[in-house]
Amino acid sequence: MAGLAIGRAATIMPAMMTSRAKPVDDVRADVWLWAARLFKTRSLAKQAIEGGKVEVNGGGCKAAKTLHVADRLCISRGGERLEIELLLLSSRRGPAAEASLLYRETDASRARRDAERERRRLTGAAFDHPAGRPDKQARRRLRRLKSSGP
Repeated sequence: MAGLAIGRAATIMPAMMTSRAKPVDDVRADVWLWAARLFKTRSLAKQAIEGGKVEVNGGGCKAAKTLHVADRLCISRGGERLEIELLLLSSRRGPAAEASLLYRETDASRARRDAERERRRLTGAAFDHPAGRPDKQARRRLRRLKSSGP
């Protein structure tokens, strides 16, 4: 029986691996951003595209735009801006290790993000953080200050 289980697993595994690595000719922009794990959901990817946070080859983008290998994407997320080049197309969201193989970030983009991270680290270190949570009186003062307005 044990030999049968090994033989069965050996015949199933290659079929599973080929279905996972199926080449894709064209992929929608929102699907690829989700599959590459640049956004947590397709809905968030679509919102970013509609909000003008994603550019393809220096131009605008729509959620249904077809992406191709070697396209250049500029993605703005929060305070950072990624410039990436598509290496592979996928419509399936896989593990992070596989998703990182779908694109390559440009050296200029990586250097800019590292410089920004270092700048935030240095300015954050100079900020005088409070010792703890505000007590009742401090909360009342904060509430009065916020409600008084400009």
